[in-house]
Amino acid sequence: MKLSNFGFNLPNDLLAEYPSENRDESRLMVLNRKEQTIEHKQFKDLIDYFNEEDVLILNNTKVFPARLYGNKEKTGARIEVFLLRELNEEQRLWDVLVDPARKIRIGNKLYFGDDDTLVAEVIDNTTSRGRTLRFLYDGSYTEFRNKLKELGETPLPKYIKRSVEPEDEERYQTIFAKNEGAVAAPTAGLHFSKHLLKRLEIKGVNFAEVTLHVGLGTFNPVEVEDLSKHKMDSEQLTIDAKAVDIVNTGILNKKRVCAVGTTVMRAIESAVSSNGMLNEMDGWTNKFIFPPYDFSIANCMVTNFHTPKSTLLMMVSAFAGHDFIKRAYDEAIKEQYRFYSYGDAMLIL
Repeated sequence: MKLSNFGFNLPNDLLAEYPSENRDESRLMVLNRKEQTIEHKQFKDLIDYFNEEDVLILNNTKVFPARLYGNKEKTGARIEVFLLRELNEEQRLWDVLVDPARKIRIGNKLYFGDDDTLVAEVIDNTTSRGRTLRFLYDGSYTEFRNKLKELGETPLPKYIKRSVEPEDEERYQTIFAKNEGAVAAPTAGLHFSKHLLKRLEIKGVNFAEVTLHVGLGTFNPVEVEDLSKHKMDSEQLTIDAKAVDIVNTGILNKKRVCAVGTTVMRAIESAVSSNGMLNEMDGWTNKFIFPPYDFSIANCMVTNFHTPKSTLLMMVSAFAGHDFIKRAYDEAIKEQYRFYSYGDAMLIL
């Protein structure tokens, strides 16, 4: 499989700028791999495909307000700073992306907030757009983190051209988000409402939670035709004993084990034991899944509709079959499904 196998024409008006009115009322395309059939449903119909003791694996990462706007010393130029990851809590060092990058050099200072109480100094150039900043702040670490939250805004993807609105704070977060650390939402999980989760629970479906802190690497463009040469950025991953027990019981009992989202699929495929079961893990993964690939843990998945040539599209193609996904995406475009982070969903059985 080459990069060019994953190109298609996606009309701009199908990129979802806003979430659906109610979480569980986005559209749901259901793909049955065995029968090669495609059905059109609403997300809340998901419950019809799961029975007692089936397992849904959720990513409980929580998005933090990672986008800040500051001003450069002397010139006052407005600079966007996107917090990627904390490198050192004590020294308040962060890896960030800056925009416009050409204006920012080592030694520059950036000022944030109306009162300039938060200052950052550029101490390293990590990549062409990336920098390492040291934040200079007088308060305690807790006060510093609160200041970042206060000044930051919800990091909606760049394709959304409108400004951030109050509802984004809630809607660009899953209802089961609890472990803060992601700079992008695990978007397949955005479709679950409290009501739908309750109904699934009453039906006897089991939930396993893993934590994969989604970084921007997930969305980085693939720039090599030979996919084996593409390197994914590492993302932090935790899978605990409780999740392992729930998932492995599902596998042993031959139940439906469903990965909710590409982030979950990456997480569980990064922690497979030699006998095809799930292991505990606390570390980092840079796993890149593209066709052909043998999946070990999940036998179904929920995912959104992805953009051309993205690593996410490559993963779902590996899971559902390249030709079947191509046919499904042609139909999605014809039927005006909404794509990307706030878009509609797909269930692959």
